[in-house]
Amino acid sequence: MRDKPLVTIIVPCYNEEEVLEETMSQLGLILRDMKSKMVIHEASDLLFVDDGSRDRTWDIIANAMATEDHINGVKLSRNFGHQNALLAGMQAAEGRADCIISIDSDLQDDVGVIPEFVEKYRAGYEVVYGIRDERKTDTRFKRGSAHLFYSMMGKFGIHLIPDHADYRLLGSMALQEMNLFPENNIFLRGIVPLIGFKSEKVYYHRKERFAGESKYPLKKMLAFAADGLTSFSVAPIRLVTGLGALMFVIAIVIGIYTFIQHLSGTATTGWSSLMLSIWVIGGVQMMSLGVVGEYIGRIYSEVKQRPRFIVEQNSYVEK
Repeated sequence: MRDKPLVTIIVPCYNEEEVLEETMSQLGLILRDMKSKMVIHEASDLLFVDDGSRDRTWDIIANAMATEDHINGVKLSRNFGHQNALLAGMQAAEGRADCIISIDSDLQDDVGVIPEFVEKYRAGYEVVYGIRDERKTDTRFKRGSAHLFYSMMGKFGIHLIPDHADYRLLGSMALQEMNLFPENNIFLRGIVPLIGFKSEKVYYHRKERFAGESKYPLKKMLAFAADGLTSFSVAPIRLVTGLGALMFVIAIVIGIYTFIQHLSGTATTGWSSLMLSIWVIGGVQMMSLGVVGEYIGRIYSEVKQRPRFIVEQNSYVEK
């Protein structure tokens, strides 16, 4: 099926009423153009996943489904998060599509390179990564924090594709393996490289957001980074262990120094040094407990084995 694959383009949406119709229009044009050139199957479609939006997002999707055969939708019962919305779309497409392409709904990722994704798949690649060729549309802080994130992950032994978000193609084999990963704290950017298979990259120019506001403020970005780090590495706990050992050595040295000062009769009471020691050691202890607690909390979340998302409506099933 690589010569004329059935492609499903998965678009997670959360409160995207301002941009959604334009997204449907641009992706629809790309889809129709590829169908007219007979490079993809006639049944190829767009799958919009509504991640519990509170605006008119689902109404727009439902109206489009009623008039356009190439548009389908999955509605989640509430907001489960971007990564879980992507997984919901992947599970809905598994067994139906020869390959899927995931893309955000804000039109920052260049839809014009989608035919290149498909060509790479037809050439035999099972995974195709969309890579930003530059980050000029990001703020200086976001560029700096992103580079710091990739550098830190690499030092902790976590293999990520730099400047790759969630714009990618997965063939049916990769998709099947992707859906076997059971963890709740899912981090797709780290899991996809673990799957293996033959992969390739497509570079594109990242645009300004077409309309609306970013759904990834600083708080969500930090939580996302924490998910990625704790899902793939125990390095923070080892760092805490090393820090504890260092503090123990320092304590021994200070104890020996104090004992010597006492024997020589030059010991003096120092309020400042005492308070500084208390705050430093207390701060290290609290930080260490926080890191360990983060891992325990994620273990707690995993062992409950609650569903990662709940589907309220699925147009594939209804059809």
